[in-house]
Formats: sequence, structure tokens, C-alpha cells
Amino acid sequence: MNLRHKLLVTLALTAFLSVAAVAWIISSLVRHSFEETNQQRASALIEQFRRDFARQGEDVVHRVETIASGEAATRLALALSHGSPDYGAYLNEVKTIAESQQLDFLEFVDGQGTILSSAQWPAKFGYKDAQSTRSVPREAFLKREELPDGAALGVFAIREVRVGDKPLYVIGGRRLDRNFLARLEPPPGMRTMLYQNLENGFSPKLLINSSGAVGTADPVVSLIQQVQRQSREVTALIHWSPNAADDETVDAIPLTGLDHELLGVLLVADSRRPYAEIRRQIRTAALLGGAVGMVLAVLLSGWAAARVTRPVEQLAQAARQVAAGDWHTQVTITSADELGELAGSFNRMTSELLQQKEQLVQSERVAAWRELARRLAHELKNPLFPLQLTVENLLRARQQSPEQFEEIFKESSATLLAEIANLKTIISRFSEFSRMPQPQLQRVQVNDVVDGVMRLFQAQLSTPERAPIECKLELAEVMPTIAADPELLHRALSNLVLNAMDAMAQGGTLTLRTRRAGEWAVLEVADTGTGLTPEECERLFTPYYTSKAHGTGLGLAIVQSVISDHGGRVSVRSESGRGTTFVIELPINTDKLQAGQVAAATS
Repeated sequence: MNLRHKLLVTLALTAFLSVAAVAWIISSLVRHSFEETNQQRASALIEQFRRDFARQGEDVVHRVETIASGEAATRLALALSHGSPDYGAYLNEVKTIAESQQLDFLEFVDGQGTILSSAQWPAKFGYKDAQSTRSVPREAFLKREELPDGAALGVFAIREVRVGDKPLYVIGGRRLDRNFLARLEPPPGMRTMLYQNLENGFSPKLLINSSGAVGTADPVVSLIQQVQRQSREVTALIHWSPNAADDETVDAIPLTGLDHELLGVLLVADSRRPYAEIRRQIRTAALLGGAVGMVLAVLLSGWAAARVTRPVEQLAQAARQVAAGDWHTQVTITSADELGELAGSFNRMTSELLQQKEQLVQSERVAAWRELARRLAHELKNPLFPLQLTVENLLRARQQSPEQFEEIFKESSATLLAEIANLKTIISRFSEFSRMPQPQLQRVQVNDVVDGVMRLFQAQLSTPERAPIECKLELAEVMPTIAADPELLHRALSNLVLNAMDAMAQGGTLTLRTRRAGEWAVLEVADTGTGLTPEECERLFTPYYTSKAHGTGLGLAIVQSVISDHGGRVSVRSESGRGTTFVIELPINTDKLQAGQVAAATS
């Protein structure tokens, strides 16, 4: 990934993360604010229910007190104090009184708890009502009432009528049902439900709202059961459907009677649709902002690329050109900022490098000529001194003993010819190095070249004049055909074998190996001689450098020249006292061979 792509990714991620962070913060604040508002609204609705409940209770108390002070209750109480009156006359009258006072329940009960008359269930005449024998509460209360079609929940009040020594109790009330819930006026987005706890366990038909029975009661079952077990207020988030907009926060409030038994559960539900809508809008705005941020990031990265990455890319390209050897590379300065200063510094650096390179080339050239002159002077001085002595001996012999001159002349002539041949050999070596030919590529089997070199030197490895040298061939069974000049390759390998033999004056083992390494053919020439120091390994391939007493220092320079002309590499591994290994790596380069054949055919 280049700098431009990294900049694009960084800017895009920054824009995306910034928008996501802002959206998360806003969403958290909205959720917190909504929950606080929801709690306030729920508390307000619960308080309203309590006020309405108290108002309904006060109305029931007032109507029961009105009945208790009325003529019918007084006549019944008076008749009750004079003995056993005929209660049949009150069976229908109590129903009329209940309807006139808009009560759903009304009963007259004597002091022993016997029901004298019942508006909601006339057949209860003569039954016992234990509630009337207790102390009469001043306020309204919840009570379970048995009816012909089942039990019902209502708000009741009790008042005592006493004429004489026998009391009469008037018990009246209204149903706590959907009509009661309809009288409540919850704020928008809120609603109430009532569970009438008239059976053991949970019964869906007992859960009602202002419209009647609730269609789906399963989501609130666990909430109601928790209130049934704990008899305390519980709040929970209810999921009515997979759509989050249908969720509600429900407060479940227990409703108890005089004996603190649980008679009902009031459910106050606050819709989370506004919050879901706001959250959806926030998410939409965040996605839109993220998309806009991504587009801006792309545009900004494009602008930044022109201002930042393009000069950097130009500098990188220029650096690659310099590394490839183009020391004249310069970068155009397009700004006066830090990038402009960097470009100026790069241009100054390349100029200084070019100057230093020219100075180095000149210094190396002078040093090379000096080394060549020193080597030539050294090599030529050795045979010139015997030549001088031989000529001086001839002159002295001619002057002092002419009779011996003929014998001395023959000996001196042989010496002169030998030293002149030595001079010619030295001169031919230097001349040969200066005229190194370019390789003529053809198909070559590396193993065949190694075999040819070993056959050439086989006789010299076991001559009586020197310690024996054992030769080992470790040739790979399958070696690729490479494009090379067999004569130059033979020459380079011969020089390495000669060096190895010179390094093993006391005998040893010479090993030649071949192997393939990918697209390269590898040759190794290893000896068990005296080895080389690290300093000698560094200077080993320098022309005219030698560690031998009578060497020219051109053998390994010729090897490096031949291998370099083939596009290969030569290196050395050595440890003083443990031998030396020369490694030649040659590319297969069969494509160059084919290209050369095509070029020759075209010519």
C-alpha cells in the first residue's frame, strides 16, 4: 500500500469514526433524555391513575353514604330492629337504588353478615358476607366480588345504618374494568392495561385495556408473574414485535385489598416509537454524514496527493534512479514548504554525490595506474636484474679470459633467453587481461565443463614433485543447460583450480560441486588449504592484488570479469587454516541465447 492509499484510508477512517462517535454520543444523550422523559411521563400517569382511583372511590363513598341516609335503608334498619321483617319487598328495590346511584354493586347486610338484599346477584339472599362484620373503613377499597358469571374486581365502600340496637350495613361499589380505564386520559404515546388477579397463575382473558381484552398477552406474562411473586412495582422493556418501534417501557403496579392480598396489576406502558424514530433519523443522518465524509475524504486525499504524495513519489522515483546509477537525477521544486526543502536537499545531495563520484573515479583511476606501474615495475625488475648481471659477466669474460668466453657465452645466452621469455610471459599476461573478449553464448552443460577441467589437471594432482591432492566431484544428477561461453568458463574454472592447488602445498582435498538454485546454476571449488583472512577476502578480486610471492594478481580478476560478463556472481568463503570455497552463480539465460540466434538470423 503506497502513501496515497494510506492517506486515503486514514482520512476515510477519520471521517467515518468521527461521524460514528458523534452519532453514538447523540444517540446516548437522546436515549438518556428519552428515558428521563419516559420516567416522568410514567410517574405522571401513575399519579393520575391514583387521583382518578381516589376520585372514583370518593364518588362511590359519597353514593353509598347517600343510600345509607336514604329512606329505604332507614326503613330496612327500622324493620330489622323490630324483629324479622319481610325482606322480599327489598329485593327489587335495591336494584332500583343501585341504578339510580350508578353503582354496579349494592348489598344490604345485617350485623351477623347475612345478605338481606343484593342488586348484582339477588340469589345471594341469606348468604353470609364476612366483610361487613369487620370495622367499617372510611375510604374506598378494592374488593373481589363473586357474580353469577364469575368473579369481578371493583371499588367498594361500606357505611353503617343503626336504628335501634341492630346495625345495617350498606355495601356499594363500581367495577374496575375497561370503562374505568377509559376514564383515564394518558398523554400521547402512553396507555394503561389492567390485569385482574382473580385466578391462580396467569390467565390472558383477565388482561384488559380501555378497549377490552388485550390480544397478545405473552410479552407481559413474565412481568405480571414477577409482580405476583414479589408484590412490588416492577419496570421492564416489552418487545411486542420484531420492530423496535413497537417496544414499550411498562411499569407494573400492584393493586391490593384490605388484607393486602394482590387483586390486580396496573400496567402503564410508554411507547418507544418516538425514540426509535429519532434513533432511525440519527442513524440515517450518520450514514449520510459518513458517506459525505467518505466522498470528502476521497476528494481531500486527491488534493493532498497533489500537494504531498506526488512530491514524495517523485522523490522516491528519483531515489530509485540514483540507486540504479543515474547520478544526474534532479527533482523539480514546486513549493517553498518542508517538501520543497526536502527536494532541494535531494538535489544538493545528488550534485554532491556526482562530484564525489567523479573525484572517486579520478582517484581510483590514478590509484589503478599507480598500482599498475608498481606491479609492472616489480614484475619487470625481477628479470631485468639477471639480464644486467649476465651482460656484465659477458663483458668481463671477453676482457679478462678470451679463451673461456665461448663457454661463458653459451651459458649466458641460455640465461638471457630464459629471462627474456619470462619478460614476454609477464607482458602477455597483462596484455591478455586488457583484451578480455566478450562471451560468445551457446548451450553449455556445466557438468561437462567441470569434467573437462578435471581431466586437464588430473595429471598435475599426483606428480612426484608435489604432495598428492585428492579430487572429489559432487555433481548434481540433473543440471539445466545454460547460455555461456564454454572457453571463458573453462578458463575461469581453471584459474580457481590453480589457486586451490597453490593453496594446498602440503596436499589436501579439492572438491568441485554443482547444483541448481532456482533459475541459477551454482559451481563451487573448495580446498582444504591454508585459508584466507577476512581482509584478504575483501581485496581478493582487486586487479593486481596477490598474496603469492610470484603472482601477478590477475587470475581472480579474470575470473570475476568472466563471470560478470555472463551476468553472474562470484563470492568466497574462507576461514584461516581450514580452507577456502569459491562459489560461482550463473543465470540460465536461455532467453538471451534465443534472442541472439534471432538477431543473427535477421542480420
